[in-house]
This record gives sequence, C-alpha cells and structure tokens, in this order.
Amino acid sequence: MMLPGASAPRKQAALPQGESSVYAFLEKPSMIDYPGYLCGVFFVSGCNFACGFCHNAPLMGKKQKGLTWGRLDEICRKFKAEWVDAVCITGGEPTLAADLIGLIKFFRSYGFKIKLDSNGALPEVLKECLPLVDYIAMDIKAGLSGYPELVGFTQTEKIAESVKLIMSSGVDHEFRTTVIEPFHTDDQVQEISELIKGARRYCIQPFIPKDNLPDLRMRETKRTTPARLRRIEQLMKSFVKEVIVRGA
Repeated sequence: MMLPGASAPRKQAALPQGESSVYAFLEKPSMIDYPGYLCGVFFVSGCNFACGFCHNAPLMGKKQKGLTWGRLDEICRKFKAEWVDAVCITGGEPTLAADLIGLIKFFRSYGFKIKLDSNGALPEVLKECLPLVDYIAMDIKAGLSGYPELVGFTQTEKIAESVKLIMSSGVDHEFRTTVIEPFHTDDQVQEISELIKGARRYCIQPFIPKDNLPDLRMRETKRTTPARLRRIEQLMKSFVKEVIVRGA
C-alpha cells in the first residue's frame, strides 16, 4: 500500500531527450507562489521586456543551460514525495519557451496543478496554454500608455488581448503590479482599472530598490510606501473582485 504523497510509478511514454527550457528551480516548495497550494517553482530564461526595475535582469535575453528531462523527472518525483501538489512555471518569460506546452503536459503527468506566470506579450501562446493550466498570473506593468517608457514594449494591443483572453477563459487568475511610486500615478492606476475591470484578483506589491537593478535611476528610487499601496488598493476596489496587497 502506498502512503499518500508517495511517488507513484510514472505511467507515460519515455522521457524526452536532451535539455528542457527549465534552467533552475526552488529547492524548497513555496507556500506563496500558488495561493492555497504547496508549489514547486521552476524557472525558464529569456525575456522580451526591458524592465529597469527587474530583479532577474541577468536572465533578460540570455539562454541558460537547461535541465535535462531526466533531471526534471527526479525533481518531480521528489516533490511528490514531499506532498507538493502544484507547480509554477515562471521566468524570465515562459511564453518564449519553445517547449512550454510540452512542459505543462509533462508536469501535469505527475498530477500537479499548473500555475503559469506571464507578462502577456504573446497572446497567441497564452491562447494555447489557457486550456491546459489551472491558474495564471499576468503582470500588468502599467497602464497601456506607460509600457513603452517603463518596459520598452510598444505593442500594447497584445497586452490588452491577453487580458481579454484570460478574463474570458474561466481559468482562475490574478493580475499583478509592482508599484513604483513616482511612475504609478493615479492616472496610471485609472488606466489599469479600465484595462482589467471585472478581474477576479489584482495584486500589488512595493518596488524595492537594489544595487544591481539595470536602470541606475531605479537603484536610487525609494521603496514604495505603505500609504501609496493603500491608496491604490482603495482606487481599485470598485473595479475588481479582490485586491491583495503583498509585501507591505
């Protein structure tokens, strides 16, 4: 008799050969990355945004050596034995990974629930993924008018399309913003509210300066104050079903 949480024999075709797009993972399962679940977190490299406040800047535009599928199998079996019941695929930007659909199906074969993180820049990829995932978290960097300045992305119609796809999919979701106090003015928040009106969940978290941020100005920008987060919380409450403040 097998104890609950033990790793059952994997009943599927032989493992794919070569490297996956996953280059790293958190050794310890997370209690915060997927609300309500003990979650294994897996990272892919590369990004199509240029956020000056990115804490993962070394990953931008760089291809990291991927873990083999055999190694991923070992990790998944270990997580199953540790009562992990979900995985989060994050980045970088996961929708850039050529094997993303394969990754989702691979993790699903172990019985994991699947959470996908994305910046929403590739709605055509999200459209393929949505029927295969249980939860999606999309970054809302700013109102659409703010994307070119803040992240260097001008095809803002793709952001709007991704928001619509997610909200109409029936998949549980959240939109989230790292609030930079000088940039995320009330006008920007108004734009965001119009973009995601009716969403299930909107999460905000403070910008935290670090010495290694790619934009020198961001290194000198002060941490977002709790008062500013509370202000945005109040502004957004009438537009979405739930507002969550993290890290205040």
